[in-house]
Amino acid sequence: MPSAPETSLPNLVRRGKVRDIYDLGDRLMLVASDRISAFDVVMEQAIPDKGKVLTALTEFWFNTLPACKPHHLISIVRDTAPVGYEAAMDQLSGRATLCRKAEVIPVECVVRGYVVGGGWKEYEQTGSVSGVKLPAGLRLAERLDQPIFTPSTKADSGHDEPISFDQACEIAGRETMERARARSLAIYNEARDFAATRGLILADTKFEFGYAGGELLLIDEVLTPDSSRYWPADEWKPGQNPPSFDKQFLRDYLETCDWDKTPPPPALPSDIVAKTRARYLEAYRLLTGRELGV
Repeated sequence: MPSAPETSLPNLVRRGKVRDIYDLGDRLMLVASDRISAFDVVMEQAIPDKGKVLTALTEFWFNTLPACKPHHLISIVRDTAPVGYEAAMDQLSGRATLCRKAEVIPVECVVRGYVVGGGWKEYEQTGSVSGVKLPAGLRLAERLDQPIFTPSTKADSGHDEPISFDQACEIAGRETMERARARSLAIYNEARDFAATRGLILADTKFEFGYAGGELLLIDEVLTPDSSRYWPADEWKPGQNPPSFDKQFLRDYLETCDWDKTPPPPALPSDIVAKTRARYLEAYRLLTGRELGV
């Protein structure tokens, strides 16, 4: 199970927690590595094939959900590398996406259909999530009558912080945020309904958008286990945290370690790496109905 912790190729412009971004002139190349972060710290061990799962699943959603259009994806690098990158084909195949350039909106567009995670903690304290007042007496992981849009800041490092819709408008402009909110809710609703046909609950997710040629493009990864919380529908019960197909398995393990959630992270045992990998591959299989060829 070879892994790809990072790439170091010409024209690197940014290295995120997971993606390495290259400027190819008229377009960008995004390479999804196998890096994994938890509590905003990148682990020293990679999760083999994770980057391929993120790339293939994002492509699947772009091609499946009408609300995802327009988006930034041009193509996936599989058999032919961009000019000048032929020698790195083994690092790019199935991981690299060629994308339209866009002026990124500096707000994370989060949609929640259930009250859980950071939203649950905020609800317990205030009765609201990102300024959205919720009914009293909700239980952990309870379904909301209507999904809510709960934006957050986009932090280059550290934690994203929840903000109100009005605060998001101050950052990005009201017209832009109204368009982003409408698209986010439309995409979530389509994805939630599709996931339900696969026996999964899409509890919450986050999107990113950017402008190109006057169009509001959906960008970056979409509806992956890194950006979304999926639960098996038959194991969901309000009042408790269902098992999920995201990084929660890894977080749960790390909570058992004597670690203060600052670098350096603890080393991950091989069985934790293997089980985390299996969760990502299973999410892909359940959602798409096919195995990922890795």
